[in-house]
Amino acid sequence: MNDLAPTPGSVHKKKRIARGNSSGHGTYAGRGIKGQKSRSGPDLRIGFEGGQIPLVRALSRKRGFNNRFRVEFEPINVGQLSKLSAGSTVTTESLREAGIAKSRLLPVKILGDGDLSVKLSIEVERVSASAKAKIEAAGGSVTETLERKVKEVTEAPVRRAAADDDDDEDEAPAEAAPAAEAQAEEEPKAARPRRTRAKASDESEESSEE
Repeated sequence: MNDLAPTPGSVHKKKRIARGNSSGHGTYAGRGIKGQKSRSGPDLRIGFEGGQIPLVRALSRKRGFNNRFRVEFEPINVGQLSKLSAGSTVTTESLREAGIAKSRLLPVKILGDGDLSVKLSIEVERVSASAKAKIEAAGGSVTETLERKVKEVTEAPVRRAAADDDDDEDEAPAEAAPAAEAQAEEEPKAARPRRTRAKASDESEESSEE
């Protein structure tokens, strides 16, 4: 045991800092000339950028956000299901056992890329519309095990009061028109006085004198 030596290169001579010029690291002791890094106890933690906002803090508020309610699926195309035996029931577990689904945690979604010629009963979390059409065209069936969330769409309230006012305004002139016509027929028109040329000339002279 006493004759065993360490592997060459695994042990180095200790670097002695601030032990005078004879140590080979004297004068500035490897810290350069002045500056923040030459002082004792510098606060140079990871990510420190001289006092400005670090990049790791700036990026977190710049663009977008992470939706914590988002569900990630493992995509599997219809063409990958062609190698399964006809008439079998395809589930997420059977896809993992067959090596088609690689993830052991993510739910599966069947997409419509490729062709399918075998009859299968699909029972997975999600199936796209194009994939569902191809599976049913081959004589199979589709069942989604993960419930879809349907957004509730609320209709804008109809302003009935304003509509009723508009209807009243449209009906009022129609009702008043016959009454006005009947009153005009009952009252005889008054005869307009005739205006002769002489009288018109006198009126024009009076206006010019004024």
